[in-house]
Amino acid sequence: MMKNTDELLQRIETELEKLPLEQIEPQGLYAPVRYILEDGGKRIRPLLCLLSADLCGGKVSEALPAAIAVEVFHNFTLLHDDIMDRAPMRRGRPTVHLKWSENSAILSGDAMLIFAYQILSSGNYAELLPELLAVFNRAAMEVCQGQQYDMEFERTDREVSEAEYLEMIRLKTSVLLAAALEMGAIVGGASPAERRALYDFGVNLGLAFQIQDDLLDTYGDAETFGKAIGGDIAVGKKTFLHIAAMAAASAEQRAAIWAPGDMDEKLLRVRGIYDALGVRSAAEAAIERYFTRALASLRRAHEDASRLAVLEKYAYSLLKRTK
Repeated sequence: MMKNTDELLQRIETELEKLPLEQIEPQGLYAPVRYILEDGGKRIRPLLCLLSADLCGGKVSEALPAAIAVEVFHNFTLLHDDIMDRAPMRRGRPTVHLKWSENSAILSGDAMLIFAYQILSSGNYAELLPELLAVFNRAAMEVCQGQQYDMEFERTDREVSEAEYLEMIRLKTSVLLAAALEMGAIVGGASPAERRALYDFGVNLGLAFQIQDDLLDTYGDAETFGKAIGGDIAVGKKTFLHIAAMAAASAEQRAAIWAPGDMDEKLLRVRGIYDALGVRSAAEAAIERYFTRALASLRRAHEDASRLAVLEKYAYSLLKRTK
């Protein structure tokens, strides 16, 4: 019987609470780590890791160190991303670099990266550790590659193609979801084919998830989204919506998309252009396309379709989110 997601989420929170971040000094280093880990988040990556291990016949308890390591690493990337993006809010709270300082945020992020490796190496799976590290290291490097592409896309004056954007979000977002699933599969004793199927499920789910994030940034509700709506439009970020619009827009519409304005006015103006060009529908179609591919990959991961139900239901919940 597959574990339910509520039970697994509680185990993840319990493990995070056990991390000795209040007992070690200096607190100037560890308090920011505790702050970013305790402020919630959806815990998508560790949950996928545990669900994957459970699906493949492994013990959830044995996969917990890998799951927590992935979550600590993910939050490390958010901490540094917020510095690079000059983001004021994360999950409805001031970002670490504003609550403390940029230097503190950089150093605490560095500590989180090391901490992630320590947690991963602490698991009761010595014979599997080389494989787990290989998957984790590959994903960690790819996340950095994706972030670099993201920064380059922000600086360039040329238009970014849809293919370039999809590769960027595959690296920046999807591969860590995929790695979490593959690491759980390794702990669960999965075959190479099952590992690959779960990895592909994560990649396509991540693509759908990130395009939906782009959609929510423009069309979501600020109260449930956890940050101001229209942030991507305000800074001219080359999201899926922006790229689709620029590919279809007239010269006049392109100029209006790039024209300056205060955040509220520009959001209404650009969103109006997106509506006229059918950009929202294009994004929704892309989300559906990658989600369909994700489910097809998932169904190759196990011969017993009933055992896939929990993962499939959870994937559906991610695509119906409002934040």
